[in-house]
Amino acid sequence: ASTFYAVDRYASYVKVWREYYQAGGLVLSDRYTTSNAVHQAGKVAPEAREDFFRWLYDFEFCKMGLPKPDLVLCLDMPVELAEELMRQREAQTHTRADIHERDEEYLRQCRAVAAEAARFYGWTVVPCAVDGKLRSIEDIHEELYTYVKKCLEE
Repeated sequence: ASTFYAVDRYASYVKVWREYYQAGGLVLSDRYTTSNAVHQAGKVAPEAREDFFRWLYDFEFCKMGLPKPDLVLCLDMPVELAEELMRQREAQTHTRADIHERDEEYLRQCRAVAAEAARFYGWTVVPCAVDGKLRSIEDIHEELYTYVKKCLEE
């Protein structure tokens, strides 16, 4: 399944943003190979995940030639708080969470796999909650901005 997502990402790169990027443009993405790592590695036995992470990195960045991110910020959200926010969103928008958002076990697995991937790849983890309480948007923003600013200055 990872291959299909990677090919879609590659098509977007070639058709939409490659020239801009190669000319020095800054590209921000809320999901990239990182999303593939988190969602697909959860389908792999825990003892095989590091092999999967290595394979994915090689496939997307080496074989396909997609640009490696200079910085990955992994926003860590406790599942309980994520579910509260989703229920609020559903009530406010009169919508329903998707099949994955409604699956608490899947959400827990994704959070755990994201922590594994972050350790393996060296992502920067930004906690969205402290002591069981959601941080403010402004507080999270300031932390993210600090990391981005530092990356841009390097």
